[in-house]
Amino acid sequence: MDYTKLTSNLVDKALEYGASHAEVYLETGRNLSIQVLNGEIETIQEAASAGIGFRVIVDGKMGFSHCNDLSDKSLEDTLLRAVEFARLTSADENNVLPSDKGFTEIEGLFDPEIAKIAMEKKIEMALKVEELALSDSRISKSSGAGYGEGQGEIFIANSNGLSKNYKSAGCNIGVSVVAEKGEQKNTGGEYSSRRFFADLDSLEDIAKEAAEKAASLIDPIMISTQKAAVIVDSSAAGSLIGGILGALNGERVQQGASFLKDSMDKSFASKLLTIVDDGTRPKGMGSAPFDGEGVPTQKRVLVEKGVVKSFIYNTIAAKRAGVTSTGNASRGGFTSLPGIGIHNLYVEAGQHNPEEIIAATQRGLLVTGITGYGIDPVSGNFSGGASGFWIENGKKKHPVKGLTIAGTADEILNDIDMMGDDVDMNKSFTAPTMRIREMMIGGA
Repeated sequence: MDYTKLTSNLVDKALEYGASHAEVYLETGRNLSIQVLNGEIETIQEAASAGIGFRVIVDGKMGFSHCNDLSDKSLEDTLLRAVEFARLTSADENNVLPSDKGFTEIEGLFDPEIAKIAMEKKIEMALKVEELALSDSRISKSSGAGYGEGQGEIFIANSNGLSKNYKSAGCNIGVSVVAEKGEQKNTGGEYSSRRFFADLDSLEDIAKEAAEKAASLIDPIMISTQKAAVIVDSSAAGSLIGGILGALNGERVQQGASFLKDSMDKSFASKLLTIVDDGTRPKGMGSAPFDGEGVPTQKRVLVEKGVVKSFIYNTIAAKRAGVTSTGNASRGGFTSLPGIGIHNLYVEAGQHNPEEIIAATQRGLLVTGITGYGIDPVSGNFSGGASGFWIENGKKKHPVKGLTIAGTADEILNDIDMMGDDVDMNKSFTAPTMRIREMMIGGA
């Protein structure tokens, strides 16, 4: 079926049925999931899907409806429901659709080889990565391993003359294992996710990292409550950055529900902190030529040396703010309206490797795991559970668990005094190891 022609024809139909403006979002895909446990295949699931969502505006009133049946009757009924729903809602002058016909060319979004590789090979990989992780003498049992892949195509058209589509694919492999000693149990996992099958990390490296994460926190020693330096490992740093990202959401800013709402072009953090969202990175897991409503993606600096440089918007939130969309409309698929989200977000690397940061810390906590919600995007307060390693005289002394760390965004972000160089640019949300000069650590 010619989906480009179908989406354009359905836009025309929406206008015939009474819509002032209309958008058609069509998604096709295929997904494979293989799960194994203890050397046995638990599940193999493969499914193909297609679905379509209609967003219509009738005299400033918006309606939305979707279906996964692409027959003529189903499409017509679903479109008519969207128009009916719109007539029941309240008008909003900000209900608009984008008109930017641009298209960001990005290399490496689709690997045709993924689908050609034999199923037996993918099963063998899942079994092998589990076997390798269990071969570590410190590991007692498996929590499971798996391989997954997906490929799909997005088609979008609207009544402003926009008509675009692109293909993408990706695959992943991972394992989770348990280390035990007496009554102690600790789980660790690791995975690799890539656009191209050939770029997946080696099974040996994935298994080794999973085993290390599980075994390294056995025999923790509790410390007393105190103030000390806190080094946040790259694997946990996202818990801090996530709150900043929420506060940079343009819709939150408009609602006054952001601790950064009055911070445009103002310093709020250490000069070591630069945050970038890049939807154009070749082979990026979050890259796309356009966002969830058809606006071209871009590379955008959100925070530069501690200064807010940009909030992120979709088209409607941008209209309310009197600005243009930043190409950050996110979509959970054809069943949802566009929200606001990131593509490939990263904190710019610093000049020190993690070992140098540890060596430069006389006394402190190396955090490898944080539980909780991180920095609250509304208040800027932070409190969370922490695990990792206690540092004395520049060396890891012993593991620690069951701690809490707390502070405000102002205190934490301005106290970043060392930034690591270990940014994993293969991930769509990543940050390096960073040291906070002092935080309150809750222990015994």
